[in-house]
Amino acid sequence: MGPVSSGRFWEDLPLAALDRAQWEALCDGCGKCCLHKLEDEDTGEIHATNVACKLLDRRMGQCSDYRHRHAYVPECVRLNARNVGDIEWLPSTCAYRLRNEGKPLPDWHYLNSGDRESVHAAGQSTRGWTVSENDVGDLEHHLTDRTL
Repeated sequence: MGPVSSGRFWEDLPLAALDRAQWEALCDGCGKCCLHKLEDEDTGEIHATNVACKLLDRRMGQCSDYRHRHAYVPECVRLNARNVGDIEWLPSTCAYRLRNEGKPLPDWHYLNSGDRESVHAAGQSTRGWTVSENDVGDLEHHLTDRTL
């Protein structure tokens, strides 16, 4: 007899076993992965900015053209179960990162709360504090001390 499923795929299944719909559903819609980061050339340390990719819908926390994003932003990472552990700049709250590390999703994640707005209400999204890359100059002037 196999393990009993709780009906909570994000807790029951390893990332590699998720189907495409489940994989996409795991994203909490925070938009933090779409923020520009700067790497210190001497230390390799990653520093966050408040500058969002031009495709990020900063109110909704989602890509405005997810399906075609690589045509506009070729460097956009193709995150998958095989490479999630290798992307050190993923936000500390990222559901993919958390599940890859065997950690539970936070209470504010919509899969737990049932509410897509809970990520914003918890202050865990890009809503209200970011600017578009189309509106800025030097990224060094946009460093933020927010923990991503």
